[in-house]
Amino acid sequence: MKQRIAHIALVVRDYDEAIEFYTKKLDFRLVEDTRIDENKRWVLAAPPGAQECALLFAKAANENQLESVGNQAGGRVFLFLFTDDFWRDYEKLRAREVRFVRPPKEEEYGTVAVFEDLYGNLWDLLQPNEKNKGFFVSNPSPIR
Repeated sequence: MKQRIAHIALVVRDYDEAIEFYTKKLDFRLVEDTRIDENKRWVLAAPPGAQECALLFAKAANENQLESVGNQAGGRVFLFLFTDDFWRDYEKLRAREVRFVRPPKEEEYGTVAVFEDLYGNLWDLLQPNEKNKGFFVSNPSPIR
């Protein structure tokens, strides 16, 4: 049996502002943007080179959901963006005024820094070291 996580729902205030941030600041590609009804869209975005998992932007539909925008993980790092060149991507994100809340650090598993998305969700920008490159998915299935 083979299973995988296909999408991770990210509660957003507005579809278009989320698309703008993720495609322009983080270089994600817009995989799909399909209107379901007058208020709901199916919006998927994925980092460059991603093959298996994409973010599904889920527009907050009520006050309770709106309160979770930017705090889906209770203030902990929520998502992990792996890279093959930490310093290239770190400098590019800084130049695009992405806010880093923890500076780069060499850890046992690789080089990492923590940044915020447009809503305040925390992300690790992470380049695993040679010993931990196995964290990358091998032989992934393409995103449809």
